[in-house]
Amino acid sequence: MEAPGCCRRHLPVLLLWVNGLMTLGLAGEGLAGAHQQTKVCNESLMLEKLPACGKFFEEMMKKVDSKKWCNLTEFIMYYDIFTQCTEHEAFYASCFWPNPLVEGFITRIHKQFFSNCTSEEVLWEDPPDEILITLILIPVMLTCAMITLVVWCSKRSDILA
Repeated sequence: MEAPGCCRRHLPVLLLWVNGLMTLGLAGEGLAGAHQQTKVCNESLMLEKLPACGKFFEEMMKKVDSKKWCNLTEFIMYYDIFTQCTEHEAFYASCFWPNPLVEGFITRIHKQFFSNCTSEEVLWEDPPDEILITLILIPVMLTCAMITLVVWCSKRSDILA
């Protein structure tokens, strides 16, 4: 399956280049004029295009063993493409990214693939008494030693000066 239009390599570079030209005031009137126009988010277009991102991600996730779906390193490249795709489709529909509709779509994808990946709650327990006593006594002893050193040096200021 071919990646959707969002995944073409040159689009982000082209957008950065055009934005850079507009920032520097070097863009032609056509580009600058188009940039200043206010565009309304076409939510229906965005909702129409987002499933292509999800379908692509779904096809790529089929390549990953389902037992490894909770290991991000196994599919990070696919997830990055999916994220870029949703960002591109939102931009194409003149919408901000992220927005509540895209977030809802991404949440549905997460529920589909990662619902069993909840992290196990870590149960904290105190260290053994020997370690706990050592961790408490070391700073107390160092504090006492530093106070003793300061008092001793202040009494002997005439000799040390």
